[in-house]
Amino acid sequence: MVDAAAAGRQSRSVASGARSAHVRTDPDAALVAYRNACTASSASPSQDFGWIDAWARHVVPDFIVATLGPVEAPVFALALEVVKSGPLKVARFMGERHANGNFAPLSGIVAPSELDALFAAIHAARPDIDMLALERLAETCGTATNPLLAFQNAPSANLALAVSLEGGFEALLSRTSGKRKRKKHRSQQRKFEAAGGFRRVEAKTPADVDALLDAFFVMKDERFRKLGIANVFGRQDVQSFFRALFAQALAENPPAYVLHGLEVDGQIRAITGSSRTCDRLVCEFGSISDDELASTSPGDFLFFENIREACEGGLSVYDFSVGDEPYKRLWCDLEIIQYDVLVPLTRRGALLAHVMRARNRITSFVKNSPLAWRLAKALRRRRGQGSAPVAEE
Repeated sequence: MVDAAAAGRQSRSVASGARSAHVRTDPDAALVAYRNACTASSASPSQDFGWIDAWARHVVPDFIVATLGPVEAPVFALALEVVKSGPLKVARFMGERHANGNFAPLSGIVAPSELDALFAAIHAARPDIDMLALERLAETCGTATNPLLAFQNAPSANLALAVSLEGGFEALLSRTSGKRKRKKHRSQQRKFEAAGGFRRVEAKTPADVDALLDAFFVMKDERFRKLGIANVFGRQDVQSFFRALFAQALAENPPAYVLHGLEVDGQIRAITGSSRTCDRLVCEFGSISDDELASTSPGDFLFFENIREACEGGLSVYDFSVGDEPYKRLWCDLEIIQYDVLVPLTRRGALLAHVMRARNRITSFVKNSPLAWRLAKALRRRRGQGSAPVAEE
């Protein structure tokens, strides 16, 4: 291992009992280390190698990879991008707010003392980092428990919603107003047929991926503009990341990421982008076209078909991911809490952690109060109409 002081902080190793903590700041070495960690581990989609590699190649962040255990087969790994928060620097999961339900690669039991050593190694390799913001953590991945939750944590401001697929699609409908859903679905079919015919499509080629994402990015831009929200899909590098993520998944069977669309009269009216794990399909994003067919709820129609297919595929859960919305509540019987862990590495980082925890408590209060949340959204729309869109919490 090359010492950081001798080679521009390309790597740093710290002993941790029977295991060693390693930190790599050279991009190529970091990605090799992360690939090794993902080979035989449990990890969420937003922490698998495909996601991290695509983000590193297309967004090109300042990032590090920290691992525990043997270099060739780490038992745990963190891939973190380093960003500015005012005058301070924060290391966070790669993917910005697109990274949800985070569960870093894990292939064994990791003790809190080992994670302490890993954090110390990060500080030694990158003393400019003031705090680690390990946000939107999943509690479990399969049968594994997230070791990061051994540290001080708090529920994330945004709830995630999901529906159990136990018993199959018919059983699911019997639990979620199925008669009403079927009636609405048949009515939608008739309207789509009258409008020129419809079909549900799945991206099978890179050209399909580009076509569906082209339509999605336009839909999202229009939607966010109307809501007065900053477009988290608007940057070219972020769009390139998603194109690469879904295109490279086409070589997998089944693909880890999949795009679906509802086409009516030759035009895409609704789109979902999903990740797939061993037991669930996670809707990472979705949108509808604001046109003459928007009132027929093409998004609801597509969710109906996606959920039915997930049942037929033997999956256990359909996960709508973060965000509490009425259209999700129509289906969901599971509330999933994600967690935030803030790890200060400097005194300034400790102050920032206090500020962020207070801000998150306020955000949670607002989002859990129907009146406060309605007022906040109204204010956001007004601010967005009069100036630059505001970031969504």
